[in-house]
Amino acid sequence: MRSNVLNAIEEAVRIEKDSIDRLSKRIDESFFKAVEIIDNCKGRVIFSGMGKSGLVAKKISSTFSSIGIASIFVHPSEAAHGDLGAIRREDVAILLSNSGTTPEILFLLPMLKRFGIPIISIVGNINSELAKRSDVVLDASVEKEATPVSLVPTSSTTVALVIGDALAAGLIVKRDFKEEDFAFFHPGGSIGKKLLVRVEDLMHTGNEIPTVNEECDFSSLVYEISSKRLGMTVVLNKSGKLTGVITDGDLRRAIEKYNDRLFKIKAKDIATRNPKVIDRYSLAAKAANIMEKHSITSLVVIDSNNCVEGVIHLHDILKAGVL
Repeated sequence: MRSNVLNAIEEAVRIEKDSIDRLSKRIDESFFKAVEIIDNCKGRVIFSGMGKSGLVAKKISSTFSSIGIASIFVHPSEAAHGDLGAIRREDVAILLSNSGTTPEILFLLPMLKRFGIPIISIVGNINSELAKRSDVVLDASVEKEATPVSLVPTSSTTVALVIGDALAAGLIVKRDFKEEDFAFFHPGGSIGKKLLVRVEDLMHTGNEIPTVNEECDFSSLVYEISSKRLGMTVVLNKSGKLTGVITDGDLRRAIEKYNDRLFKIKAKDIATRNPKVIDRYSLAAKAANIMEKHSITSLVVIDSNNCVEGVIHLHDILKAGVL
């Protein structure tokens, strides 16, 4: 029994892979035409499908929305009971049906034609009624489903889903859609935070910045680092410009090095010169990458005149969910 189960699983994966391979050989001008129609749509992309095809349609619709293409799913049965009111003449319809003979989908066609909107079908039977009455037909046919019970939608739904993803990929190129654009539609997700949250959104400013001058003595230096709780302090010259930083680690090394002369040293004696810095407009993710690369936990934020504007700590970035 165990070997039979594993064989069935392996066979299912092989069949679905082969189905996608065959799809890749059917990519033709109809796909480009579909992308052109969607790109030129002044309204929304209306998806519809029954059963498993409906679930795939919902997923593709969600993908379209995530790349900035206004899209909704309309259930074909509900459309006949009022949901047609969601459709406008400026829209485009994408209908999914493996057989191309789904009654609920065919019922939609006269009403969609009445609106005069383009119809793109993702259909498993290119000789079906749905295919014949569509403006663009995307061939989602498969040789067989992936399970021993051939009636269970598997390969057919996978291919339909891949077609939807392929259209999204084409539209991303057509519209020159970038990561920043994607983040705009995902401000609450981890992707959005990585691409939208900037250093200025998280940095410590004003009195929260640990600051000493170059002549500061060791006792005052320790107090400043301890009281501001960032594990470091910036060091400024007489002109108020950044000249270095001192970290907890620098303090420990100073204790070992200077011993009984410890309280005679000045901040300038133990400061790390030319510290790693960043500007306030950079992404917080970039700040994290710099910290990781150099094994540090904070960066000084400076302006174009080398004046300190803030400090950003790795904990602030983690707390914000950027990483």
